[in-house]
Amino acid sequence: MYFDDIKPGMTVEIAPAVIEKEEMLAFARRYDHIPLHTDEEYAKKTPFGRLIAPGVMSFMAVWSNYLEVDFFGEELLAGKSTKIEWLRPVYADDVLTARAIVTGLVKRNPKNGLVEVTIEAYNQDGVLVLTDVTEAVVRCRPAE
Repeated sequence: MYFDDIKPGMTVEIAPAVIEKEEMLAFARRYDHIPLHTDEEYAKKTPFGRLIAPGVMSFMAVWSNYLEVDFFGEELLAGKSTKIEWLRPVYADDVLTARAIVTGLVKRNPKNGLVEVTIEAYNQDGVLVLTDVTEAVVRCRPAE
């Protein structure tokens, strides 16, 4: 989809992402090996009461499904930035559903523009667990 065809408020639903315990532990052991993510006995003593998923892993599970939507298709030139906010813990076996909303548009030049997309992810109880604001560089429609 060309930059010129994108409108603020455009929304796409993102397929659910399941946070599987073994994947969560494997990710944590490799990339975020703090006891809150890897040691069940330690986690029981925290305010969370059990292991929580690494935030980046939770985001990437949603992001992977967002990429399947292919919002911009071949007109996507590059990503520019992303800002993730973790609002509530994500646990093993949580199911995250999300939607992506176009929240900003800035035409940079005749060839491309910046599209701001906000992703909101909710757990199976309808609780907002994370948000992400990503900027993507998207090709403009060629001049005729």
